[in-house]
Amino acid sequence: MEIVLSKILSQIRHQEDDLSSQMMRTADEAYQMTLFLNEMLGSIKAKVLQDNFVDEQQEIDFFKNIKPQVLGKLIYYNKVFRIETTCPVSNGKIHQSYYENLLKTLKAEYKESICNEDFYRYYRACRIDRDHIYFRLGQINYHDGLKSGVFEIDLSFSTYYDNKIAHIIANELLYTYLLTKINPEENPDAILINGDANKDISWTNSQNALIELIYALYASNSIAHGKIGIRKLALIFQVLFRTPLNDVHHSFHRMKTRAGSRTAFLDQLKMSLEEYMDKDL
Repeated sequence: MEIVLSKILSQIRHQEDDLSSQMMRTADEAYQMTLFLNEMLGSIKAKVLQDNFVDEQQEIDFFKNIKPQVLGKLIYYNKVFRIETTCPVSNGKIHQSYYENLLKTLKAEYKESICNEDFYRYYRACRIDRDHIYFRLGQINYHDGLKSGVFEIDLSFSTYYDNKIAHIIANELLYTYLLTKINPEENPDAILINGDANKDISWTNSQNALIELIYALYASNSIAHGKIGIRKLALIFQVLFRTPLNDVHHSFHRMKTRAGSRTAFLDQLKMSLEEYMDKDL
């Protein structure tokens, strides 16, 4: 049996990009991604149950690195769908407080049920000494006083701890998503924005130029080997340069059909760099 993580991540990203290009509502996009990922997870499960694992290491790799990526995003998109379809208004103070309260709740849940657990510290430390216990089927030790969720999982397709990693991944994605819904200038967590150290760092070109740069870095897999999505990259640049980016996806798709060069800013960057190099000759 061969299930390649890079191929799975590529399929997920392709589906995300395809849905984004359709300019649908966030709720609709999240719903379609939920259906897509649920079907993908079902196909993977059928393959695992049919073919089994070649050896112990393949089993560990699957439950530690592969399944959590799919399940984590599935949990995340389902949560986004629920959040967007229960949002009381589309803007204003109530809209703002709605997302701020969700962020506070997420932080509280993280502190209470995730960060204080031994397994979370094990996972964050990138340890491997207990992988044979955490990520192999049939190794659950009920004497550890596990949470009741252990009785709700399919033990033929879960080690329990793969579900825990999936929830960690989902919560991190959700945290980033909620930050993008809150005005960074009013967000106390955006230390880069409010800190004095970078108060003079700002983006002085157009929004379209910055969006062009972000997509170029994304398309070339230049940051984190392409594992960071457009939304997260956009948030990073918004925080770093203290500038809001509205309708990133829509702006990009307008660039694709604009007259003249579709990469005007990147062309100018190349020209400016070459001119700067020529000064030293």
